[in-house]
Amino acid sequence: MRVVLGVAGGIAAYKACSVLRLLTEAGHEVTVVPTASALRFVGAPTWEALSGRSVASSVWEDVPQVPHVRLGQQADLVVVAPATADLLARAAHGLADDLLTSTLLTARCPVVLAPAMHTEMWLHAATAANVETLRARGVHVVEPASGRLTGADTGPGRLPEPQDIVAAALAAVGEGDQDRREPGDLEGRHVVVTAGGTREPLDPVRFLGNRSSGKQGYAIAAEAAARGARVSLVSANVSLGAPAGCDVVEVGSALELQEAVEGLVRDRSVDAVVMAAAVADFRPAAYAESKIKKTHGTGEPDAPVIELVRNPDVLATLVAGRGGSPRPYLVGFAAETGDATGDVLSLARAKLERKGCDLLVANEVGTDKTFGRDDTTVHLLHPGEAEADTVGPTTKALVARAIWDHVAPALGERPEAG
Repeated sequence: MRVVLGVAGGIAAYKACSVLRLLTEAGHEVTVVPTASALRFVGAPTWEALSGRSVASSVWEDVPQVPHVRLGQQADLVVVAPATADLLARAAHGLADDLLTSTLLTARCPVVLAPAMHTEMWLHAATAANVETLRARGVHVVEPASGRLTGADTGPGRLPEPQDIVAAALAAVGEGDQDRREPGDLEGRHVVVTAGGTREPLDPVRFLGNRSSGKQGYAIAAEAAARGARVSLVSANVSLGAPAGCDVVEVGSALELQEAVEGLVRDRSVDAVVMAAAVADFRPAAYAESKIKKTHGTGEPDAPVIELVRNPDVLATLVAGRGGSPRPYLVGFAAETGDATGDVLSLARAKLERKGCDLLVANEVGTDKTFGRDDTTVHLLHPGEAEADTVGPTTKALVARAIWDHVAPALGERPEAG
């Protein structure tokens, strides 16, 4: 597929490098068209090295090839990330004062814009009107995320994560999407998603933790919100920007995560729970109120002995709490390394039988595998089915889509209000 990646002049331009990498690694031919301002953030040599193609920002370059017309005419997809307030305004008003805006005017393929700007700019009436105009013309404008912006500011306006931008772009052209249900297939549903990794405190400065970044859980939450769900995202020690349209509940430890999830499920409005967080199996039996010190005296032990106790099994507790009811639909995760007793899939099948959930998502983890990466491979297992549905290697956003493609049809008819 021939993709034009436009890059406008904002600090988030550096993230477009990851968007470019994901598109090229997926086998697409990508031509980068930065604005002159964007080149002040990321230079042309970077774009050319990552894309393997020459880069131009002016209509006065390579004039005999008429690039200001040709690029848009020949593209199968145009993505702009970041799309600044200025770029949105110029696109909405049909301006064509550089190569990127000229390409937007000549493109007859799907166009996806990923905005990034300060909160005040995103919420301004002028920007809102421009976005409404673009959407009315069929342009796909991705909702920005909330999170840390330039300087100390936080709020809506943060560029979505690269994998989410790529997923939205590929969905716009229908790639890998033939069997997907309508985007609103979760409309009216309330879903709970857990993400990240719990931390079990040893003392005021130390904890037992794991390598989970929360990327998969956040992708699952973002996909659910995009499909119309009300999303409660229970986030354990994640440094990512919150997905648009999600209510975030921040937790630290496994006990805090359990309390948050059970509190959300208690009101019986939850249709599905996806336990994507890496929840610690054990915690220290005792918490040291002050920092545990090294010991150097004669006869003193070289290191303290830390006694561990088991954490509650949150998923098993949710299964038991249903009391035979099919709601909420429960999705578990099995992060396995494989060991002497079995490979990843055999261990995952045993876990599915033991837990009693409705769907289990299994993947292989370890150093440089899954945790913290933008790509992954998972195996989806249902009770009583011998074969697993393998998804990947692909982006975590597309894995999230596959998970909801399994879950949404299983929820059946939505209950009548009131």
